[in-house]
Amino acid sequence: MLTALYVPANRPDRFAKAVAAGPDLVVFDLEDAVPVDAKADARGWAIAWIAANAHGPVEIRVNAFGSPWIEDDLAAVSAVPSARIRLPKVESAADVRAVLEKVPSARITALIESPLGVERAFEIATADPRVIAIALGEADLSSALGVDDPAGLAWSRSRLVSASRAAGLGAPMMSVYPRVDDFDGLRRTSLEGRTLGFVGRTAIHPRQLSTIVEAFTPTAVQLAEAEALLEAVEKAGVSDGGVIVLPDGRMVDPAMIGRAREVTTLMREISSRSS
Repeated sequence: MLTALYVPANRPDRFAKAVAAGPDLVVFDLEDAVPVDAKADARGWAIAWIAANAHGPVEIRVNAFGSPWIEDDLAAVSAVPSARIRLPKVESAADVRAVLEKVPSARITALIESPLGVERAFEIATADPRVIAIALGEADLSSALGVDDPAGLAWSRSRLVSASRAAGLGAPMMSVYPRVDDFDGLRRTSLEGRTLGFVGRTAIHPRQLSTIVEAFTPTAVQLAEAEALLEAVEKAGVSDGGVIVLPDGRMVDPAMIGRAREVTTLMREISSRSS
């Protein structure tokens, strides 16, 4: 999964357009994108539309714990079979479990948006097998950390990648890039995230999707190297142990095989999306 696209739940005119834009996941946002006086209507529109339209994966970002709307959000989402909930401002495993007590069939993407949440990232990621992903909410986190430059988020980003991998959830997706017309900035920061271990990114506008896919697609060189490595390993029979040296001088041991397989698998997934 490379792309997720937020759609404000108070804009039902955009629901079908968001799906048609082709993201891997559509996130119906009941939280930040929705004004206070539109919360109830937005919730009803989103749930009704999801119930009436069978399509690819969707996720519902509910309001945060402690808000006046969370109980009604969870009650509504509980009517959606196998709902995916994007839970904001998670700071502990207890937060996750509290939601799952109310919606046992849900699968959770936990949004980590505070320094305390970052410190507890692994605890949150392993709170329950129904946690399927963790992600950063970088706007809130930047404010809480008192940083104005994305460089101040480097440690938190790496911490999230490590926690996600350690929990067996795979590579996480990057947070949104808020400047919808700055495609150079979107590409540059996506490539930076890729070097940290992120795969894919959440978008706030359909125009951002193609740039995100481009940034996270393995290069021709990376794909060729991965394929050559796997072919050489298979021929040499060292997948379970031993070391070989490739014609280009690279020494290969089993520890390198996993990354090569990830690259080739990702490329197959990208190719299937476009076919």
